[in-house]
Amino acid sequence: MTKRMGYRDWGWLALWWHHFFLLWSTIDGQTRYTIPEELKQGSVVGNLAKDLGLGLSEIFDRKLRVASEAGKQYFSVDAGKGELVVNERIDRETLCGQSASCVLPLQVVIENPLQLYRVEVEIQDMNDNSPSFPSKQHTLEIAESTAAGVRFPLESAQDPDVGSNSLKSYTLSKDECFTLKLKEITGGRKVPELVLAKPLDREKKVVHQLLLTALDGGNPIRSGTAQITITVLDNNDNIPVFEKTVYKCLCK
Repeated sequence: MTKRMGYRDWGWLALWWHHFFLLWSTIDGQTRYTIPEELKQGSVVGNLAKDLGLGLSEIFDRKLRVASEAGKQYFSVDAGKGELVVNERIDRETLCGQSASCVLPLQVVIENPLQLYRVEVEIQDMNDNSPSFPSKQHTLEIAESTAAGVRFPLESAQDPDVGSNSLKSYTLSKDECFTLKLKEITGGRKVPELVLAKPLDREKKVVHQLLLTALDGGNPIRSGTAQITITVLDNNDNIPVFEKTVYKCLCK
């Protein structure tokens, strides 16, 4: 048996729809700004009053306020100029990690009558981080009998910047016995490998000191380095040799 809606039910439904459309009508179009990270406190993001079609007097009279969904109040409004300004230093890496997009949503509330505006501030990455290695020193021991062509994995550098400002390449200081190759792994990331270009000879050189440099794609370029120390292990590859082939002994 189907229950028919009574007058009271229809009344509640009509009231619900009335409040829904009232709230919907108060939400106006979206405004978007784009700024670089690390701007100083007080830096202007944009003229909020002008972009929302408000007069300066309305900021006071209608009690305009800005609420951030990020937890911190990164922005405030200069009531005298109607400008949205940076209230606190913004570090993109702390806020969004290595995400390709970093957008801070703001809610602008204006009273009498109530109006809600959604404002988004896109934070662009700046090349404010240099590539760095987990360890500044890396030690290897390689036997002099090791065949040429053998590869030795090295630690990858890390760079919290994104896009063109992220880690791009590696270089290795010059050494006749070693070269550098990049191995591509899952996700397109490249890791450095040390390649033995020619056999080692401990009798000629016991220790090789190399400098591995990581470079990003920023302008100007930032870099980080790691020292690689290679100790050549001895093999029994030399037989004893006398200085002379014949020795004479004068005995009485």
